Amino acid sequence: MRPAHLMILSQLRTVWSDLLGAGICLVALVCLAGTTLAAAAGPPDGADGEMTEAEAARLGEEFGVVVGPVDEEIRKELKLVRPEGVVVFEVIGGTRADLAGIKVRAVIKEIDKTDIKNMIEFGNALKRAMKQCDFTVGTYEPADPGDPVGWGVNFHFVGCKRD
Repeated sequence: MRPAHLMILSQLRTVWSDLLGAGICLVALVCLAGTTLAAAAGPPDGADGEMTEAEAARLGEEFGVVVGPVDEEIRKELKLVRPEGVVVFEVIGGTRADLAGIKVRAVIKEIDKTDIKNMIEFGNALKRAMKQCDFTVGTYEPADPGDPVGWGVNFHFVGCKRD
């Protein structure tokens, strides 16, 4: 528990024992328990450093890509061996991702030497990487139309954000 929560619990115990003697414990319990539970709940998901899929998606958009998890349906469509990584649905023009050459339908498998298996790992790695000036993104990408080779692995150098 955080120190603020300990202080609230201590106050709750003091008030509870005072009110218990006065015979109005039920009202106190309802009022104070709600306050304590709200404080104990803490900040909303993602705000306290715990990554969520929604926060990972938001970070992806800040970087310049709209991404989603590689589920079984996408794995089959892209003919992947395992449903791992995150698939790029859209690249936002003029962003760091666009300037690095990341393509639509690419599967992001690595960010700055950290393997990416799902949205949470993507969000955590991207959050760390975007604090730096330069980093790399490893992708598994479809070949250009007419290219007989098929899919390929690419490493994209992501440079500093310029205004």
